[in-house]
Amino acid sequence: MRRYSRITGTGSYLPPRRLSNADLVRELAAKGVETSDEWIVERTGIRARHFAEPDVGSSDLALKASQQALQAAGLAPTDIDLIIVATSTPDMVFPSTACILQHKLGSAGGAAFDVQAVCSGFVYAMTVADAMIQSGAANRALVVGAEVFSRILDFKDRTTCVLFGDGAGAVVLEASDKPGILATDLHADGKHVDILCVPGHVTGGQVLGDPLLKMDGQAVFKLAVGVLEESARAVLAKAGKEPAQLDWLIPHQANIRIMQSTAKRLKLSMDHVMVTVDQHGNTSAASVPLALDAGVRGGRILPGQLVMLEGVGGGFTWGAVLLNL
Repeated sequence: MRRYSRITGTGSYLPPRRLSNADLVRELAAKGVETSDEWIVERTGIRARHFAEPDVGSSDLALKASQQALQAAGLAPTDIDLIIVATSTPDMVFPSTACILQHKLGSAGGAAFDVQAVCSGFVYAMTVADAMIQSGAANRALVVGAEVFSRILDFKDRTTCVLFGDGAGAVVLEASDKPGILATDLHADGKHVDILCVPGHVTGGQVLGDPLLKMDGQAVFKLAVGVLEESARAVLAKAGKEPAQLDWLIPHQANIRIMQSTAKRLKLSMDHVMVTVDQHGNTSAASVPLALDAGVRGGRILPGQLVMLEGVGGGFTWGAVLLNL
């Protein structure tokens, strides 16, 4: 009998410190950077974001989201035999944030590792977990996206610092004889590495290069819309489905304009697109599971519905996961 993986629980967590656009505008003005709520909303759709306190790491946010997901699945941490954390802002250079999370959860013995695909990280992690469950290498996986992007922002650059926030989202994937994840589709093209990156590294105890986020917004927008449509159509084709059959599209929550353009190309109403970017900004690998959990807990995403998860991010990476909830 063929093995599949199904989502049996979702969870999410946003740190308590919430900054509305007005709050951020005031903080930036004190640093001599001018912007406005109207400018941010018009170009991005973002109205607020959450920033973690200085002593809070990605693993701390991941822990809260994971505990919610485990509770929703009716499982204990000791039931999990695989933990994958998608993050670009790990607690340490090593060990992995997944190993740190495993310890904080009180789960030991199963495989634990990080995936680094920036904003596509959660889609990449889901694909890896699905493959491991299908092969029999794991039975119950905890897949997490967690980020503290506030640590790598240049608050003198209004084109980037208004976009990002911190947060975490998680799902439990379990082996099943009924199809859950129907198809996946992953891609990358390293020639675009320079349009979205943090071009710094640690050498001899010092940071070399620039440790803050750099982005060519226009180039990212143009590339993102194209590859999101391509990946959506590819994953639907693999499952023998059409865009019109989708109940929900859950794209990376980066920019409302990218989401609107993607929906338009797929001839989907925005009523079928889960949008949470207005409440937490771009949380990179955490954005898709945050939106998924919001939909599930809000009673909008229901069992049996056809759902597509999509990510696109630095690398340049992109991909999609098609599933029945």
